[in-house]
Parts: sequence; C-alpha cells; structure tokens
Amino acid sequence: MFLGEHQHTIDGKGRLIIPSRFREGLGEKFVLTKGLDTCLFAYPLEEWAIVERKMRSLPMTKSDARAFVRFFFSGATECEIDKQGRVLIPAPLREYAGLKKETIVIGVSSRVEMWAKDKWEAYSADAASSVEEIAEKMEDLDLGI
Repeated sequence: MFLGEHQHTIDGKGRLIIPSRFREGLGEKFVLTKGLDTCLFAYPLEEWAIVERKMRSLPMTKSDARAFVRFFFSGATECEIDKQGRVLIPAPLREYAGLKKETIVIGVSSRVEMWAKDKWEAYSADAASSVEEIAEKMEDLDLGI
C-alpha cells in the first residue's frame, strides 16, 4: 500500500527520485501512464495487470470506453528505477503532467501519483474545501470514517 506525500525535483535529464518507501512497492519495473487530473499514475506490474483486465472488460462498442482505454494505454510505458533510486520520465508524460522541476509524489493505496507542485497545491486546496461534501455523497460506500 502506498501512503504519504513527498516533494522531489526533476533533474535536467527528466529523472525523478522515487521515495525509498515507494521503490520497494513499485518493484524494479513498473508501469507509468497518464493519470486523471493531469497527473501521472505509476503501478506495480501486478497492479497494472489488474487494471488491464478491468480495461479489457469495458464495452468496446461504446465510444467513451474506447476513448478512455486509448488515453490510458497510449501514454503507458514500462519504467525501471536506477541504482540512485531515480526514474526517467519520458518527455511526453512530463509534458502531459506539466512536470518541470518541483514535483510532488503521493501514495494513493494501490498506485503512486506524480504531480507538478503547483497543480497539486491547487487540486489539494480545492479538494480540502469540499471534502465533507464529497464524503456525504459517498456515504453509501460505508468507509467506516
């Protein structure tokens, strides 16, 4: 399980240090792809296999399903962590997420997300102002909170 928030800097070659507590969970190789809300999603290979199975079950006769699968898979790439704990984030993914220098890396249960610092701060502030309202809408899930 991935938890927490960490701030790191992308170097001039597009490499980002993966927090040590996330490296073990992601494994030597993992899948990095375009995420929702203009961040990047990183999945351990085992978790990616689950996501892939769920995507395969979407009805390809529906244009929204086809569009979502294309979006999600077209940006996906298998990545490796180097000996210094860094990952090279491909330029198209850095561009999509607006990753330039300051980057926030967060754990979200089964995946890791990578955010441009300014985008994360804006998203986080917006979400914090409405978290009670969101929780009320989700009350039927019985999260035990």
